[in-house]
Amino acid sequence: MTAASEEHPGNLSMAEKAYLAIRDRLIMLDIPPMTAIDDAALARSLEIGRTPVREALKRLEIDRLVVSYPRRGTFATAVDITDLAYISDLRVHLEPLAARRAAEIAVDADLEEIGGLVDQLDGMDFRSMARDEVMRWDLHVHRTIYHAAGNPHLEDTLIRYDNLATRIFCVFLDRMQDFDSHVMEHSALLRAIGSRKPDKAEQLAREHVLNFDKAMRSLV
Repeated sequence: MTAASEEHPGNLSMAEKAYLAIRDRLIMLDIPPMTAIDDAALARSLEIGRTPVREALKRLEIDRLVVSYPRRGTFATAVDITDLAYISDLRVHLEPLAARRAAEIAVDADLEEIGGLVDQLDGMDFRSMARDEVMRWDLHVHRTIYHAAGNPHLEDTLIRYDNLATRIFCVFLDRMQDFDSHVMEHSALLRAIGSRKPDKAEQLAREHVLNFDKAMRSLV
């Protein structure tokens, strides 16, 4: 399932809907790290059967968002800052690749969405926004770029690692003094993609990942 399919929830199975809903709670830390997950209670809160929830939890274990232990149950994974090095090692190569490809091959519909995002970002005051709203904007921008790159395998891989990075971001967001400038880096990146400047887009995407890594490490 790609970002494109996520935009059309009416076309999704119950298991896919459960997967997206639970994943969102895990990414945003609404299900705190290391919390035991009660699949029955989760099913009731989502108004979805337990079978789709269990299927979703199996997928989320592959995503490293939950972990299951024999006779103990399923838990939200810990947010470990030491994982940042591994995540960044992948993102610093894949994010620039996606940005370059998006600048080279994005179709008109993607370019129109990218232009709309730039207009919205330029008019936003992120410091006045709630944490979840800031995080959702960050996720939306990244997913738009991944989709515009036109490679569903690259898109799925980047979504998985961006989700893990976002959990780390959520943990430290309240301690960041300039989180708004980090989010506003997206504006220049989107402009480079929208104006079909692959070299510039690649450079800005790499800098964005490195800046994020540096900012998170400075808070430890």
